[in-house]
Amino acid sequence: MMEKRDMNIPIQGMTCAACSTRIEKVLNKMEGVEASVNLSLEKASIQIDPTKNTSENVVEKIDKLGFSVPIKKVDLDIKGMTCAACSSRIEKVVGKMEGVKEVQVNLPLEKGTVTFYEGLIELESITEKIHKLGFEAKLPVDEIPEVDEKELEIRKQRNKFVFALIFSLPLFITMIDHFYPERMLLPHWLMNGYLQWVLATPVQFYAGWQFYKGAYKTLKNKSANMDVLVAMGTSAAYFYSVWLVLQGEVYLFFETSAVIITLILLGKLLEARAKGRTSEAIKKMLSLQAKKATVIRNGTEIEVPIERVELNDIVVVKPGEKIPVDGTIVEGYSSIDESMLTGESIPVDKSVGDDVIGATINSHGSFKLKATKVGKDSTLAQIVRIVEEAQTSKAPIQRMVDIISGYFVPTAFGIAVFSFILWYFFLGASFEIALINFTAVLVIACPCALGLATPTSIMVGTGKGAEYGILFKGGEQLETAHKISTVVFDKTGTITKGEPALTDLFVYEHSQKEDVLQWIASLEQNSEHPLARAIVKGAKAKDIPLIQPEQFEAIPGRGIKGVVDHSDVFVGTRRLMSDYGILIKDEHEEMLKRLEFEGKTAMLAAKDGQLTAIVAVADEVKETSKEAVRQLKSMGLKVVMLTGDNERTANAIAEQVGIDLVFAEVLPDEKAKKVEELKKQGQKVVMIGDGINDAPALAVADIGMAIGTGTDVAIEASDITLMRGDLLAVPQAIKMSQLTMRNIKQNLFWAFIYNSIGLPIAAAGLLAPWVAGAAMAFSSVSVVSNALRLKRVKL
Repeated sequence: MMEKRDMNIPIQGMTCAACSTRIEKVLNKMEGVEASVNLSLEKASIQIDPTKNTSENVVEKIDKLGFSVPIKKVDLDIKGMTCAACSSRIEKVVGKMEGVKEVQVNLPLEKGTVTFYEGLIELESITEKIHKLGFEAKLPVDEIPEVDEKELEIRKQRNKFVFALIFSLPLFITMIDHFYPERMLLPHWLMNGYLQWVLATPVQFYAGWQFYKGAYKTLKNKSANMDVLVAMGTSAAYFYSVWLVLQGEVYLFFETSAVIITLILLGKLLEARAKGRTSEAIKKMLSLQAKKATVIRNGTEIEVPIERVELNDIVVVKPGEKIPVDGTIVEGYSSIDESMLTGESIPVDKSVGDDVIGATINSHGSFKLKATKVGKDSTLAQIVRIVEEAQTSKAPIQRMVDIISGYFVPTAFGIAVFSFILWYFFLGASFEIALINFTAVLVIACPCALGLATPTSIMVGTGKGAEYGILFKGGEQLETAHKISTVVFDKTGTITKGEPALTDLFVYEHSQKEDVLQWIASLEQNSEHPLARAIVKGAKAKDIPLIQPEQFEAIPGRGIKGVVDHSDVFVGTRRLMSDYGILIKDEHEEMLKRLEFEGKTAMLAAKDGQLTAIVAVADEVKETSKEAVRQLKSMGLKVVMLTGDNERTANAIAEQVGIDLVFAEVLPDEKAKKVEELKKQGQKVVMIGDGINDAPALAVADIGMAIGTGTDVAIEASDITLMRGDLLAVPQAIKMSQLTMRNIKQNLFWAFIYNSIGLPIAAAGLLAPWVAGAAMAFSSVSVVSNALRLKRVKL
């Protein structure tokens, strides 16, 4: 069975929530397609089952709806072609790749031009495919960086607004005369109907053409959006004014149509600028990346663009430089500033064998690293991907808003028609008054603010969280986190540092300490558990040589067993000894209790059926764990510790950090059951862990938080990834969720109030159309501006 394909496709042409809702509805009706459309980001998050549909069909459907997926055209340098067969082969193979629109390869110039749909395929995939064909394809060295698409859009909107303003300003001034009909305050020529017609026409059909274009496409697909409302409202005022001019009338409505278009364009311009700021977090992250790297090729150091660093390249990093890519140090040592990733300001010492992460800063010292992750596989690229996916996803609250928005435009149009009929046919008003009220209702009815209320807050909230090293996987997780009532912590590696040290070794049966430590550490060297690593490290520190065990088996939650130097060896808990009939004497039990009351993890060691030693390991509590627990309690949350460690050690650690409820000696498969029990009690549970054995519990919890310094499995199973090992990130994540949800509710309140109050006021004839246009335009701006307030919060 083929895996479903996930894509984030940019979509051009959306103007309001009705557009995004329409696209989402139509795409989700396609077989094998699941789509979520984000109006603020102008992107669609799409999952396609390749056995049932293709991305090309999705693009075609979007195009038929009157919107478009942007097309990118890239020039490549292609080396290694020898004849026409080579260039034809590249054109044929790459041209068949999903998402590629056109390929042209020039053999004599050794160049190629690839045209492809953004979001459907990455340039990296295209160059990889050419590489597999036996050729080398790279971007030209002197390639000029592309102008930011959003900047181009803002510039385009600004030019249209300035154009509309120049022509509509004289018309706006004529409105003064409407307020003082008995006195002619303005020059007579300015009131000339034909002059006003000339001034209004460029505004209506050049500056306002985008509304006509959008309305045509939308109506063609039997739908309605903001463009329809604006086009109908302004056209009614414009064409009625044209008729009045031809009839020789003096009081016209050209200023109504022109000023409405100008104000809406101003609103769109301000909205575009504000929306650009909502995605600053992504831009800031990408700017952290080094632009160039020094690599060793053919024994020579050469500087190449970061995109040209390949897997297993040897990269030279000098003092003060940004580390270009993820890798492992193969020569030299240094201190690395990892604050951009972990928030920890103190540099971390690194030497041969240690992993380093791209975009972190080399404080001092030179070293060489072997590139292990490049391009889209790098840590920074994965963080950016998580944040982008979170910003594209929808919170449950938004889905409800989208349903309302979908019915809003047809309802508003119905109210506008009803208003016209009521005023003209039943209340005896003139055609002009009925038309003005009709126009005012249409213009103020757009649900833009409603559509932007949720996604803009989620974009800013997830971006702000990323700045603190808190990665929300989606809008649903961001929303759920604010409902949390119980916080469950794993102990080792979460509350504690996860780097325990060997502290005590007590031997019995007349054994020598060195001999006992040798066979215990020899068996433990095959275990990945932090406690095992501490014992092995302790043995090596004493220069004790280790023996390769003949057999090894890990028994989850109990310990390990195996054969070392032809002897049966067991190291673990009381349960392990009991399971294998090994006797624990009173003196052993007393020693265990004493060590456990000291907060140490004590393990029993047996050889050939006899309990031979007790080995103790202590894991230091993280400096911030106590403060994190205090903050969570002050937020009214219940804090629990869940651990496989024994009860006495667990209670000692819990007492140090202020946790009252402890579940100890819990096996890995029982952790998820404990979380389920808490949920059955009506608790909304967040589970925080870092190990493989935490993954089931993380998945079962309402919210799973993985410490980013932990394993990939735990991070994959979690809803929120904390890039720092610092537990203060837990209350910060919950607070970020609470602040974001409060912001969303504020936005929705004002959006609903605005439309609820505005529509009846306009229908009652108490709102001039140009005022309705201004209110509609600035309602969207106010919602986005309110969302941007989240950028200023301090967690």
